[in-house]
Amino acid sequence: MTYFPMTPEHIIHRGIRIATLAAGDPIETHCAPGHTAIRQQADGWWLYFVDEEGTVDGYDSPFASHAEALWAAKAAAEFSAQ
Repeated sequence: MTYFPMTPEHIIHRGIRIATLAAGDPIETHCAPGHTAIRQQADGWWLYFVDEEGTVDGYDSPFASHAEALWAAKAAAEFSAQ
């Protein structure tokens, strides 16, 4: 099992770990299956989900701010918790 330490860039909402990553940070290195990633790119903040098989999928457009991306990640965690 890979250990992912808690840092200010990682929160847990409704049992879903949400990681904020820098532009060059690979999602697979920082997130395990079931985790969500927010990664800053040149054009905005992208939201990615890692499914139970480790496949990474995300939205087709970025958010304008980290706050908006985090809100969407928390909303997705709420939906998953149902």
